Amino acid sequence: MDKKEIPLLPESSGCYLYEDESGKVIYVGKAKNLKKRVESYFLNKDLDSKTKALIKNIHKIDFIATDSEVEALLLENNLIKKHTPKYNINLKDSKSYSVIGLTSEKFPRLIASRTERIKNKKFESEVFGPFTSGKTRDYLLETLNKTFRIRTCRSLPKKKCIRYDLGICSAPCINKISEEEYLENIRKAKLVLKGKGSELINALEGKMEKASEKKDYEKALVLRDEIRAVNSLSEKQNVERNKIYDEDILNYLRKGEKIYLMIFNINKGSLENKRSFEFDFKEDFLEEFLIQFYGENKIPKKVIIPEKVPSSINEFLTKKKGSKSQVIFSKKGELKELLNLILKNIEIQYFGDIRKVEDLKFVLNLQSSPKVIECFDISHLSGTEVVASMVQFQNGKPYKSNYRKFKIKSFEGNDDFRAMNEVVRRRYSKLKINKEPMPDLVVIDGGKGQLSSSIKALDEIEVKVPIISLAKREEEIYLPDGRVLKLDNKNKGLLFLREIRDEAHRFVLKFQRERRTKRFFDKS
Repeated sequence: MDKKEIPLLPESSGCYLYEDESGKVIYVGKAKNLKKRVESYFLNKDLDSKTKALIKNIHKIDFIATDSEVEALLLENNLIKKHTPKYNINLKDSKSYSVIGLTSEKFPRLIASRTERIKNKKFESEVFGPFTSGKTRDYLLETLNKTFRIRTCRSLPKKKCIRYDLGICSAPCINKISEEEYLENIRKAKLVLKGKGSELINALEGKMEKASEKKDYEKALVLRDEIRAVNSLSEKQNVERNKIYDEDILNYLRKGEKIYLMIFNINKGSLENKRSFEFDFKEDFLEEFLIQFYGENKIPKKVIIPEKVPSSINEFLTKKKGSKSQVIFSKKGELKELLNLILKNIEIQYFGDIRKVEDLKFVLNLQSSPKVIECFDISHLSGTEVVASMVQFQNGKPYKSNYRKFKIKSFEGNDDFRAMNEVVRRRYSKLKINKEPMPDLVVIDGGKGQLSSSIKALDEIEVKVPIISLAKREEEIYLPDGRVLKLDNKNKGLLFLREIRDEAHRFVLKFQRERRTKRFFDKS
């Protein structure tokens, strides 16, 4: 069926599917009246840009009739999962979840990850989680690695490391443990992560008793420590698992063609979690969101929303849940206050960082907002191992994939000015040669001397970019024209510059420690 055959569509409930020239489904929708709903796309001239783009790409229309609107909702949810259409809401949680991945190596590792990265890590054989908190995940990971002496190195070295000397690694790298024994430790860790801690504790207690009977007290002590650790971990996991939310409260903000949406999970009157999403605006986006989200997530007894939706959504949620679920549109009282609180959180989460950028633009009297900022710092160890870091912030947030590390190549010894000149020249020469965009602002950690050296480097390679330096002691901002700004400690522009400078400092010290550790082990 193509667009000319719309009159042949039935006037019943069901789902319609739009396909492009290649036959790929690009949109799935549901309707109480299929014919009227599909006609509305082509008769309505006041459409948003995304819907116009959708209509332009429709080559074929297909449909599936249902007996009721609720059945259409259930079918739509399944069809969206199957086809992942381009023009339906891309329901990607802007805050991904913390998980623990198990690698498929000969001697596997447990690694920290997030849900959106798992799909790209083919070497992960199993995934455990998600954990509502990154701190909980990291605590579990650290304790499991120590308790079961699991290796943490990315590639097996040819000699032991300090973790073996501390007794928290079994050192498969130097054959201190057999593959069979190592995999047994991995099996224990997996039991804990799967919530089967009590099963493991029973087995360990039996082994501990046998070891004591044989007067193998060293092994018995190891098993006792494992039991204590598993008990501690199991208690922590149970706290995470027992969170059952009574209500979800949802609100959104539209900015241009984007929707910023947030959900608060309320358990027995207490706020316990929040999730946020960002996607393109389209008509009926709220209905589509509710169907997609609760097609994959736990359905509470009540869902509080800022506007009315068709009663069929209630029926859909109840049928999916297997017990009554209610969508409530709230205009006043405590629930309205919570809806307003969500709006406040959306503003802070999505637009708070933009305000920092605007404040900095005002403080420095820049012609345009510094959406991309790069900051350099130098570090050395008593004049040796001179290294540098560069961090990048985009729209007020760290953009870690664009962080850079530098080893000083042009000289030996301690000279911050020469070191800064070198790294600035190397960084922007490369961008210039590769015809990549320059940052909107360069920040140098240091005072007048470091700034002068950096400006000289830019002049040498004929690159023009706004540049300043921030001195640590008095927190003074040095400008290229010789002026010095002394801002109030509460000034948001200064606080943002400090945040950037401190991140560059943290990153360069981390690099310095890595170099120092490598040099130590190379000598040992």
